[in-house]
Amino acid sequence: MKTNENITGILGKKASFYLDHVCKKITKDELQTPSKTSLDKIFIQSNRNPQVLRSLSQLYNHGNLGKTGYLSILPVDQGIEHSAAFSFYKNPDYFDPENIIKLAIEAGCNGVASTFGVLGLNARKYAHKIPFIVKINHNELLTYPNKYDQTLFGKVKSAWDMGAVAVGATIYFGSEESNRQLNEIAEAFEEAHNLGMATILWCYLRNDAFKTDKEDYHASADLTGQANHLGVTIQADIIKQKLPTNNFGFKNIGFGKYDDEMYKTLTTDHPIDLCRLQVANCYMGKIGLINSGGGSNGDSDLIEAITTAVINKRAGGSGLILGRKAFQKPFSEGVKVLQSVQSVYLEDSITVA
Repeated sequence: MKTNENITGILGKKASFYLDHVCKKITKDELQTPSKTSLDKIFIQSNRNPQVLRSLSQLYNHGNLGKTGYLSILPVDQGIEHSAAFSFYKNPDYFDPENIIKLAIEAGCNGVASTFGVLGLNARKYAHKIPFIVKINHNELLTYPNKYDQTLFGKVKSAWDMGAVAVGATIYFGSEESNRQLNEIAEAFEEAHNLGMATILWCYLRNDAFKTDKEDYHASADLTGQANHLGVTIQADIIKQKLPTNNFGFKNIGFGKYDDEMYKTLTTDHPIDLCRLQVANCYMGKIGLINSGGGSNGDSDLIEAITTAVINKRAGGSGLILGRKAFQKPFSEGVKVLQSVQSVYLEDSITVA
């Protein structure tokens, strides 16, 4: 594992910008921050049944980040979402789904998130060795023209039968199909909880109107924050969201409810403050926010992954769900990237801002 000195070196000239920032709009004492007792503090009085608590405990207590309150999850569903050839040509070994699970185990991840096919084919061999998270819906890429929709690929009961501790799903908030997706996933999450599984929601935005001639607001702090708030409303136990890249989506697109004062009161343009707004929308951190690692950009992947982890942790988030920056590399390099991210959450001197 890397040390804080290594992390500081990776951040380079930006180290002080990220490591010394203090959030003054929404302060850390207002949050429920991750810790080894997070599950007891948050869910013990909830409506989640004991089986769900056990599933969450399995997830949070596994791997290198076990019993820290933080999560490192390997997600690989890009074979459906982005096409298998495009996703795996950089490392064809991952056409074989067993190698996906091996990567998550070798890197010490809390869990592995993938498709019914990937996890089902290897369930008897690995479901008791690393927590499985079955992604139950996908935006398949062969519909022409492409559309912003998520289709259920199987039943929640099938995920439970293969030994999964959690199900994951995506809702494309803002899309024409979002209301149907919301209804489907709310019902699916209720069934998952009844069966004793945890729930993770990919709260993504999809609407051509969210991208203007001047800027793309699909990852704006205010819009993604509201998506998070809708996600926790249907009782997601963990929220997955892209790291915010800007703000003022409601204002500059010109829709929804907004006030200039809400932007001044809640956040600044600092990346940690923008992510803090996402955390606040997850019931002030009581529902864990895990940010996505984004696509692979080659040599800059390690710097980007460490930076995202630092922003997430200092904002009060609960970890990273990072895939392409790991599996689109040789196996040993993928392990290195994942463990480097984990080192940020294991470094006590990197605190909530």
